[in-house]
Amino acid sequence: MNTRRIGLAVPSTNVTVETEMPAILARHPHADFSFHSTRMRMHTVSSEGLAAMNAQRERCVLEIADASPEVILYACLVAIMVGGPSEHRRVESAIAEQLATGGSEALIRSSAGALVEGLHALDANRIALVMPYMKPLAQQVVEYLEAEGFEIADWRALEVADNNEVGCIPGERVMEAARSLDLTGVDALVISCCVQMPSLQLVEPAEQEFGIPVLSAATAGAYSILRSLDLDVSIDGAGSLLRADARHPQSV
Repeated sequence: MNTRRIGLAVPSTNVTVETEMPAILARHPHADFSFHSTRMRMHTVSSEGLAAMNAQRERCVLEIADASPEVILYACLVAIMVGGPSEHRRVESAIAEQLATGGSEALIRSSAGALVEGLHALDANRIALVMPYMKPLAQQVVEYLEAEGFEIADWRALEVADNNEVGCIPGERVMEAARSLDLTGVDALVISCCVQMPSLQLVEPAEQEFGIPVLSAATAGAYSILRSLDLDVSIDGAGSLLRADARHPQSV
């Protein structure tokens, strides 16, 4: 069995995506994966901090391409969504062009684009969100998803600006926020609209409690990676999105 090589471009303070993504994909029944990261310095989740982080993108793409990954995930959802509607398409296109110019055949995905892809895969139109961001940034995420055609039924922002602290938010605090949402008529709940806020252990229990599909930025990222590699989407214990997907048959 060949090991599929995954590149991750992450904020310097992010530790969760490098924990949750391997944990999810290690459960895949037919493939093995290795993970290789490059970092962009960022401490405070603010418009200024995110802009400074994004300015490091070209360097990070060059560095991670040297490891010859098959697919690269640009793993900071809000950093793209603050760029305005459809920014994930522009960023993914720019990175793809940079990779091709440098002779890399790596595919590119982003956490923002992966979440949109995952919600469409679940046929979710009316959704609810839990986010760690300060309210002005959270509002931009809401507007971004609305521009993608989703109806945001309700949302909560935990207002944690320090990205180190975001990685330490207790699961019970996330669940309390989710329980405070009005989920009437909601098609799916995004229990963590951020790859740094830990949530993997919450997805299945939340589905059982709320009776609707539950996903996170991490499970959506895993889904997008598997789809890009034309691999079967069937992972135990990671929610409806990563169950065997008859609507989108995959080769193994």
